[in-house]
Amino acid sequence: MTTTGFTDPRPLYTRATEQAASLIKTVRPEQLAAPTPCTEFDVRGLLSHVVGGTRRIAVVGEGGDGLAVEPVAEGVADDGWAAAYDEVRVRALKAWASDERMTSRVRVPWGEVPGHAALSGYVMEIVTHTWDLAEALGHPHELDAELAEFALANAQRVLPDSRPRDARTPFDDRREAPEGADAYGRLAAWLGREPLSRA
Repeated sequence: MTTTGFTDPRPLYTRATEQAASLIKTVRPEQLAAPTPCTEFDVRGLLSHVVGGTRRIAVVGEGGDGLAVEPVAEGVADDGWAAAYDEVRVRALKAWASDERMTSRVRVPWGEVPGHAALSGYVMEIVTHTWDLAEALGHPHELDAELAEFALANAQRVLPDSRPRDARTPFDDRREAPEGADAYGRLAAWLGREPLSRA
């Protein structure tokens, strides 16, 4: 999995999208208005962001201008989210398949970076949003801890405590993780999230 000087994020991104797809398939229409830890989104809004954001990732991988793609999905039927996500994730996996894409530079919302760094960031994003969705749905599936460990290491590298988070940062200030938190709990806390209250 390690290539010259970096960990190849493609196998992890594949697993992360498979995990997200499996969870999205469990969403029932009556759950679409439920809150998520990503406070700007209910479940429907989060799914729209995940599908639209994955379309952006695919365009970046294809060599297009991903920044011109709004990370939202319009016009998806309540029972169509699983199919919509499957379609764009397959496109994204194909777009990032080549070894050349790992070392060529691409433009993403946080700057111009090598492809492997961009895709590592997108692993962090989909893994985090999968936790958001799992929280909203009451954790119907056990999540892959290795994905969270990779995402957390990436988050700590690109969003260290020494880097202030401002309006352009798509994550809130870091919180302290609860004692004994698992990898997803530590990732969520690093990115400023907290679990939903079940009271």
